[in-house]
Amino acid sequence: MAHTQVLLREDIDNLGARGEIVRVKAGYARNYLLPRKLAVEATANNVRQIEGEKAALAKREAKDRSGAELQAGQLRTLTLKFERKVGEAGVLYGSVTSMDIAHELKEQGYEIDRRKIVLREPIKRFGSYTVPVRLHREVTVELPISVLGEGGVEINVEAMPAEGGTPESPSQVEETDHERGNG
Repeated sequence: MAHTQVLLREDIDNLGARGEIVRVKAGYARNYLLPRKLAVEATANNVRQIEGEKAALAKREAKDRSGAELQAGQLRTLTLKFERKVGEAGVLYGSVTSMDIAHELKEQGYEIDRRKIVLREPIKRFGSYTVPVRLHREVTVELPISVLGEGGVEINVEAMPAEGGTPESPSQVEETDHERGNG
């Protein structure tokens, strides 16, 4: 595989920070980094140009970080609440995704990109959660999220049958059939 060296113009997760020279596969550089202006080829001329821009870059970095810290301070006082329909054992019909969280934050007056919300997988159960929001490379805030039943009702998940649960006794089956009008 052919590799090439590029000079990063922006911070890229799992690759490097702004101003670093990194070695990447040529296709990744050609098809992703260079067209999106996230990096430039690491030629001597480009390195000199970036060195000249470092003072402005440091100033911009400090401004970005202070803005992220200010926003983090505001977000720490916030608790998001989502109301969803409930199924068996506290499992949601649908889920709460990073897009839902970003939309709710926008309604609260915070413009945060959904890709900055570090939600490994959508929330599919009722309860209270903390979701990390990465506002800056060095600033992450833990956002408390509460998932409630319809009408803002807190669901007692322990009182519900276990997930994928089958009734524990035959009398429960008879009651269920009778309630449905089948028996």
